[in-house]
Amino acid sequence: MLMTVAPARALRGTVAVPGDKSISHRAVLFNAVAAGSARITNFLSGADCLSTIACLQALGVPIRRQGEVVEVQGQGLRGLRAPARVLDCGNSGTTIRLLAGLLAGQSLRATLTGDESLRRRPMRRVVEPLRRMGAHIEGADDGDRAPLTIHGRPLRGGSFALPIASAQVKSALLLAGLLADGPLTLTGRIDSRDHTERMLRAMGIELEVAPESITLMPPRTPELPRPLSLRVPGDPSSAAFWWVAAAIHPAAEITTVGVCLNPTRTGALEVLQAMGADLDIKNERYEGLEPVGDITVRSSRLRGVTVEGALIPRLIDEVPVLAVAAAYAEGETVIRDAAELRAKETDRIAAVAGELTRLGARVTPTEDGLVITGGLRLRGAPVESYGDHRMAMALAVAALAADGETQIAHADCVAVSYPGFWADLERLRCA
Repeated sequence: MLMTVAPARALRGTVAVPGDKSISHRAVLFNAVAAGSARITNFLSGADCLSTIACLQALGVPIRRQGEVVEVQGQGLRGLRAPARVLDCGNSGTTIRLLAGLLAGQSLRATLTGDESLRRRPMRRVVEPLRRMGAHIEGADDGDRAPLTIHGRPLRGGSFALPIASAQVKSALLLAGLLADGPLTLTGRIDSRDHTERMLRAMGIELEVAPESITLMPPRTPELPRPLSLRVPGDPSSAAFWWVAAAIHPAAEITTVGVCLNPTRTGALEVLQAMGADLDIKNERYEGLEPVGDITVRSSRLRGVTVEGALIPRLIDEVPVLAVAAAYAEGETVIRDAAELRAKETDRIAAVAGELTRLGARVTPTEDGLVITGGLRLRGAPVESYGDHRMAMALAVAALAADGETQIAHADCVAVSYPGFWADLERLRCA
């Protein structure tokens, strides 16, 4: 689908962004092996999360979905059945990597694959540590590419140092640890989003989280994990598009309501504050396991900043739209330590640099990030999303304050994480 985005005269309104993608995945995955039924509301019905549901149903888990409400009948920790077909994870890295951990200790054989984009993404980062736990996993390029075939077998605990800050890798190992013969301790780069740790503890799993380590005790009773009903908070990675849209536009005020404010997910807000964005956070509260709040952002005069180090894992999915903010800011913005972006749905470093340059921005890609010299007025042009949902939405945001129309190729990919994005954009646009 080719989407044409014209500049907006003004942007105003309130948005309830979709349920958080990471939490939606985990809510159905973890409840699938719980000892009982659970009800999940405000579930993200995007393509990635629907891939997770389809895979779990193929593993014998009864799941019923009506819009944003999902009911899961958990089968217990060892109750999954061997699938009759290859499990198609679509474009979802979370689905394939977390399922690899969940299935590694089950008494079954399963093959996981996905679309062309997913089959290009690196899997060794999760396959190798699972193999060290005793998992038997086969795959293309010695397990670095899907399809992955998992032959379930008994797993062992132990201590493992994570070389990269990846919530998917951390979560896969913790899921495998549920079926291990002893405690599992993770050290190293554990500084990624912590939704898995919060959810497992809420389900009764003994989990000790320290600044430098996470230790999980495998459950000793079939009553664990307990089922967990919850409301999924709004996704900050989706809300970030509207935060940036409001900040860069000369006539804008947008409020996003009920957004997850988990400290491991608020990096984009912190960067925008450092850039000088005019924003308020109100009505802070807890909804279930997670802190949430309402964020209002207004037209702002942004300045360049440096984004690096421990901040990167807390905003890795928001880098494309933060690069748009940097293109409209005064001065230079440097993003580094973000080499993980090269292993996303597309090489986001190359894609961001190439497509923002088409719009007239000054962007230089580096091995692990971007250097963006802001202050130039962007101009509409034909651009390519590469089928990457976050690229498509970031380019749409850039187009709202540019001169002239922008045509975004393969714009339907936004359905992966934000099916209603284009409708919300039109609703916020003032004629």
